[in-house]
Amino acid sequence: MSKRLKLVGLASSRTLRSGKTLANTDSSEKTSPYFARKKRTGSKKHIPIKIEYEAADDKTNIEDTNLISDVAIKTENVETSIDTKDIKIEKHEIEEEYVEQSTDLKNIKDEKQWTPPNWETIFENIKEMRKYETAPVDTMGCHKCTDPNATPVISRYQSLVALMLSSQTKDQVTHAAMQRLNSYGCKPDIIAATPDEVLGKLIYPVGFWKRKVEYIKRTSVILLNKYNGDIPKTVQELCELPGVGPKMAHICMRTAWGEVSGIGVDTHVHRICNRLGWVKRSTKTPEETRKELEDWLPRSMWSEVNHLLVGFGQETCLPRFPKCSECLNKDICPYGSKNIKTKK
Repeated sequence: MSKRLKLVGLASSRTLRSGKTLANTDSSEKTSPYFARKKRTGSKKHIPIKIEYEAADDKTNIEDTNLISDVAIKTENVETSIDTKDIKIEKHEIEEEYVEQSTDLKNIKDEKQWTPPNWETIFENIKEMRKYETAPVDTMGCHKCTDPNATPVISRYQSLVALMLSSQTKDQVTHAAMQRLNSYGCKPDIIAATPDEVLGKLIYPVGFWKRKVEYIKRTSVILLNKYNGDIPKTVQELCELPGVGPKMAHICMRTAWGEVSGIGVDTHVHRICNRLGWVKRSTKTPEETRKELEDWLPRSMWSEVNHLLVGFGQETCLPRFPKCSECLNKDICPYGSKNIKTKK
C-alpha cells in the first residue's frame, strides 16, 4: 500500500484529548485546530504581587507582634512593679505591726517584771539607819585607803591593791595594811621589786596573805608591761588580773574610774539580799545574787547599794545575832519577822 493510502486511512475522524471530535481532516495538508494556536513568543512574567503582599503582611504582623509583645511585657513589668510595691508596703506594714507587738510585749514584760514587796520602803529605812555613817566601811573602806597626795594613776593602783587585800578581811585590817604599804611606797614598780617576805610582813594579817602576795606582785608586773603602770578600764580586763573577781572589778570601776558597771556584791550584800527576799529564789554565791539584784533594782541605785548594805551588815544585820529588834524593817522583813517571833 502506498504512503498516500496510509495517510488517507489515518485521516479518519478522531477524538482529541479535549473531548472534541475532528472529521475528514487531512493531516498532510492541514494542522489540527488544537495545535493551530498562536505560538508563545516568550515566557509569561509572574509578578509576585500576592507573594510580596503576603511577605509585607507577614513583616507587618511580626512588627505588630513584637510591638504588642513589648507593650505586654512593659505592662507586665508595670504590674509586677506595682505588685512589688504592694508587697513592700505590705511588708512595711507587717514590720510596723511586729514592732508594735514587740513594744506591747516589752511593756507587758516590764509591767510583769518581778520586784520584791516593800523594797522601796525597806531601802529608805536602811538609808535612814545609815545616815550618820558610823560603820567601819564609812571611814576605812577601800575608797579611804589611797594616799591623798598620790597621782591619779598611782591612786587607781592603790584602790585596786586595797580591793585585793579586802577579800575575806575586815575593813580595819585592810586599812591598816594599806597605810603600811603607802608608807613603804605603794607603786607598781616598787611592789614588783619587793621580796615576797617583805611584802608579806607589810600586809599581814589580812586573810590569805601569802596568796595575796603572789597575786599583787604578778598584777604589778602585768600593769607595768601592758598598761604602763595604770590599771585596766574595763571589767573584763580587770577580771583577767590575778586574784581579781567580778565584785572587785565592779567596785574598782566605781572607786578608781568613777563609772558604774555593775553592783559589787560581797558577803554582806549577799547575806542581806537573801534575808530581805531581794532575790527571786535563794542564791548560793555572791555572783548569783549580783545577777538577781541587777535584774530588778533601778540602775540609778547601783552606785550606792553596796556601800549602803555593807555598812548595814556591819552594824545591824550582822552575820550572827542580827539586831532585828532594832531594825526599822523588822515588821516587813521576811527574816526579821520570823527571827523576832522565834525569840518570843
